[in-house]
Amino acid sequence: MTISSSLNASVAGLSANASRLATISDNISNSATYGYRRAVTDFHSMVIEGGQGTYSAGGVRATNTRLIDQGGSLVSTSNATDLAVRGRGMLPVTTSSSVGLANGETPLLLATTGSFRVDDNGYLTTSSDLVLMGWPAESDGMIPVFPRDSSDGLEPIRINSAEFAGESTDRMTISLNLPATSTEAGSDGMIENLSVEYFDNLGRSESLSISFTPSVPTAGISNEWTMEVSDSASGGATIAEFTLTFDDTRGAGGRLASVVPVSGGTYDSATGQLDVLVAGGDMGISIGRVGESGGITQLSDSFQPLSISKNGTPVGNLTSIEVDANGLVRASYDVGISRVIYQVPLVDVPNLNGLETLDYQSYRPTPDSGAFFLWDAGDGPTGDIVSFAREESATDVAGELTQLIQTQRAYSSNAKVIQTVALSLAEFTFLPVEIMVWVFARSPLIDLRVCSATIAPLFVKMLDIRMSFLSGAFCADEFETPLWAREERHSDDYGQGPVSFGMWAKVEGWGLTSRETKMAISIRF
Repeated sequence: MTISSSLNASVAGLSANASRLATISDNISNSATYGYRRAVTDFHSMVIEGGQGTYSAGGVRATNTRLIDQGGSLVSTSNATDLAVRGRGMLPVTTSSSVGLANGETPLLLATTGSFRVDDNGYLTTSSDLVLMGWPAESDGMIPVFPRDSSDGLEPIRINSAEFAGESTDRMTISLNLPATSTEAGSDGMIENLSVEYFDNLGRSESLSISFTPSVPTAGISNEWTMEVSDSASGGATIAEFTLTFDDTRGAGGRLASVVPVSGGTYDSATGQLDVLVAGGDMGISIGRVGESGGITQLSDSFQPLSISKNGTPVGNLTSIEVDANGLVRASYDVGISRVIYQVPLVDVPNLNGLETLDYQSYRPTPDSGAFFLWDAGDGPTGDIVSFAREESATDVAGELTQLIQTQRAYSSNAKVIQTVALSLAEFTFLPVEIMVWVFARSPLIDLRVCSATIAPLFVKMLDIRMSFLSGAFCADEFETPLWAREERHSDDYGQGPVSFGMWAKVEGWGLTSRETKMAISIRF
């Protein structure tokens, strides 16, 4: 029946608008939640085929969607490990409960932002117990090759706040000038000495003692020196010896002409580096390439060390943790060194809105989202990672309030349709057979300026005076007197108020005694 379909359609409308009201309230309540993504409700019409000349209302169906691909703006913070993603991609996280089980199984979850702090176990964790994950670096700070389509290489990032760290020295560069006059005939052959500090594998301070002995000829100039390297970690023993010869031609005077290893080491002419073996391992000493300026030279009459540079540091205390734009987690120490300890990749899926939404602004890959892939931050389609930042909620409060008003009106309209249909069904149910006797009451109502839209249901209510007490049909001739009306007005302070319009009829016959029936109807103008 068409009128029944109207009722069903309006009931569906109430349900659909209730769902929309729920998403709006959820969005507004999370307007200050970092990383929150809006939920929306879409309506879809339903069509039911009707017969010729009739139409059946199909109603409406609601679908709810989380707009994960629409993020909020970034705001700055004062914490170095407050992280947000600028662009596409999500941070890999897991739950602290799974980390606590220590069974090696850490489910991969995704988050767009997070305020990570080192917890009592050293893990970078948010207040909602989400643990940041990344690829661990090797001792030299290099990131090994891990699978990109699997989370097998990811592990919870753990920081040892009480960690001591130092870097051993494995290369150094020496720039100095040797006196050319020391290799002339008649020179005193004074030995020039140089000491260079380095740090062993345990962070201890050691030194290399380098001596330069000139070769004094009986006549002329030799331009030749003997270079000896001694290691304090080896008890001061000589670990390498080289013969250095310098050019004295015009335009190339003072530059290295040749480097000949004598014992304990090698020279690479392509790089200009000496390789020697100290107590802790190989040591590279750069002295310059043959025929080029820089490094060790022989000019004039004075010994002048120009510059000495080396890597390696003593043992220092961890002072801070930072994450750069490429996701490299760097640990800084009070001795001035910085080490890469992890790399945080960005996770991307083909359909972000297909992710499963979980608590605490976290998400889980699903078949609808597609297979995930781990990218280096800033590479491929992904954006970069911003530290000292959080992502605000994607909720637009003004827009949500506007939709709230629209939803309230739609809900009320559907409720009004249900009320109208219910009234129509009631009128059909209780409509008397004879209504002409009541028609004369129309004029008094018109005189009271009652609109026709009110008169129509009013007539039905008048007829429904529970005439069923007659136990059958009735006729106007069976009334002792015709129906009459009386107006009673009760005015308020402004001269207005409800009008009570009463109707009486004395009924006799059908073996009943005279009785009086009254129905009072209040109408406010």
